[in-house]
Amino acid sequence: MKRISLFGATGTIGDNALDLMARHQGRFSLFAASAEANAEKLADIARRFNPSLLVIGDEKGRIALSAALPDFKGDILVGEQGLLQMAEQDVALNIMAIVGFAGLAPSLACAARGGALALANKEALVAAGAHLMTLAAANKTQILPVDSEHNAVFQLLQGQGGAAQPDNITLTASGGPFREFTRAAMQKVTPEQAVAHPNWSMGAKISVDSATMMNKGLELIEAHHLFAIAPDKLDAIIHPQSIVHGLVHFADGSVLAQKGSPDMRVPLAYCMAYPDRIDAGVAPLDLTAQGRLDFAAIDRAQFPCLALAEAAMRAGGAAPARLNAANEAAVAAFLENRIGFLQIAETVDAVLQKQGCNDSGDIEAVRAIDSEARAQAKAHFDTL
Repeated sequence: MKRISLFGATGTIGDNALDLMARHQGRFSLFAASAEANAEKLADIARRFNPSLLVIGDEKGRIALSAALPDFKGDILVGEQGLLQMAEQDVALNIMAIVGFAGLAPSLACAARGGALALANKEALVAAGAHLMTLAAANKTQILPVDSEHNAVFQLLQGQGGAAQPDNITLTASGGPFREFTRAAMQKVTPEQAVAHPNWSMGAKISVDSATMMNKGLELIEAHHLFAIAPDKLDAIIHPQSIVHGLVHFADGSVLAQKGSPDMRVPLAYCMAYPDRIDAGVAPLDLTAQGRLDFAAIDRAQFPCLALAEAAMRAGGAAPARLNAANEAAVAAFLENRIGFLQIAETVDAVLQKQGCNDSGDIEAVRAIDSEARAQAKAHFDTL
């Protein structure tokens, strides 16, 4: 029985991970689960899976959990300190599904503990990728990528051997809901339109990132760290069917592609059972029924967020952390109808052009960079 701690249990990734646990009750057990604010859903998870530890965002949530679970025998912890204590527990696998910068500290704590970390939090690698990967290597922590694109590349590289290093890596993008929109049409995009992803079921923030193509830029930065590959050997292309998730190019001209239905249970099942494969509850992929598969280059002028992320990746240092912070702030403002869709990229660009804190590589330095960039983003869109 593999004991699992699930960070961000009430989100989309959490839902899919719990579905897999329920399908394979004799293989997995839920030891700990966390949520930022949804005490009601976390209480329901506790009733269904009987974990030993729960973590909720604040004291109000702890009180609500205690009231909803009067017979709960385990511990209920609060906030970031609770997440860090959760990361220290002796489990076979930590699944990091917390969205945003909030997932950085617990991801680093998991990397320092050893074992395995199934990472679905982009920001930990974007803001502090070099630090996280160094920490994981020093503590023999295996990083298992949950994002479908990185999971695809990870699968493709299995068994290739040290001499068969990839010549290039290509990630695919659905193109989001606005791939055929003009810039003028994007000017009028609403939050409701932006969160309606055509292929994937995701949270609001990630859906907006997909619509701006920032998501793909963040994924390129992730791939740079996960696979120790140079920025100029990474690319992204549009593939609207979301069947091919990643491609690995080798020096002999061979290109390997991983294919699967657009269902997050597929990469999650690979991470949770690794190195085995298990039934993910997903219908077999029928390529004859699917028919054509299309691929196209991404227009960086149409989607400037991708170009901004690539520039930050090439610059290195504090630039990726500043990019991530500015984007999180801008997306939150867009979802609250305080700025327009196109102003997300404008805000990120403005922050990247400003001077800021230097990168010293530790988590406190990254926190300072993040805080400063968020303040600069707010100052920018407050003037719009």
